[in-house]
Amino acid sequence: MAVHEHSHRGSGFHLPSFRRPRTASGSESAVATVTDTHTARAYAFASLRLLTGFVFLWAFLDKTFGLGYATPSGKGWIDGGSPTKGFLSSVAAGPLESTFHSWAGDTWADWLFMLGLLGVGLALTAGVALRLAAVAGTAMMALMWMAEWPPAKHLSDGSVSMSTNPFADYHLIYAVVLIVLAVAAAGDTLGLGRLWARLPFVRSNGWLR
Repeated sequence: MAVHEHSHRGSGFHLPSFRRPRTASGSESAVATVTDTHTARAYAFASLRLLTGFVFLWAFLDKTFGLGYATPSGKGWIDGGSPTKGFLSSVAAGPLESTFHSWAGDTWADWLFMLGLLGVGLALTAGVALRLAAVAGTAMMALMWMAEWPPAKHLSDGSVSMSTNPFADYHLIYAVVLIVLAVAAAGDTLGLGRLWARLPFVRSNGWLR
C-alpha cells in the first residue's frame, strides 16, 4: 500500500522544463542585438553628421579669415577678398559657363554662398533643421557640380578636363549624405535634434525638423 502510494506521488513529479528560459533568453538576446544595432547606427550617423558639419564650417572659416589652406592668408573675406570670384571665374566647361562668370565676385553671390556654408555647417553640427540644411546644401552642391561639369572630357579651350567620372563626384556624395542625415534624423544622437523637434514652431512646421 505504501509502495503504491509512493508510486502515485512519484508519477506527479515533473522535471523542470528548460525550453521557456531558452526561448526567453533567445528573445532577450535578439532584442539586445537589435538595440545594439540601432545604437551603433545612430552613432554612425551622428559621427557622419558632425564630420560633414565640420567640412562646411571649416570652408566658411577658411574663406572668411584666410587661414592659409584653400584661402591664402590676407585673402579672406574680411580682408576684402571674394569667396566666389576665384572659383566661378575659373569655370571652363558646361552650359552655364558664361552665367557663372557673370556671377563671380558679385556681392549677392558672396553672401549667399557664405551664409549657405555657415547655415548648413551650424545645422549639422548642432543636429537641428536637418531637412532645411539638406535642401540648401543640395542646391549648393548641385550648382557647384554644374560649375565643375564632370561630364566634360575637354574644357572650353580644348584642353583635357581631367574629369575622373562623368556623373559621380564629391559634390554629389555630399548632397546624398545631407539627404540621408535628414531622413535618418541624425541630430537626435549627439545633437540637439530631440529638443529642437519639441519646440512649438518646429512641431507645427515639419519642414524645419
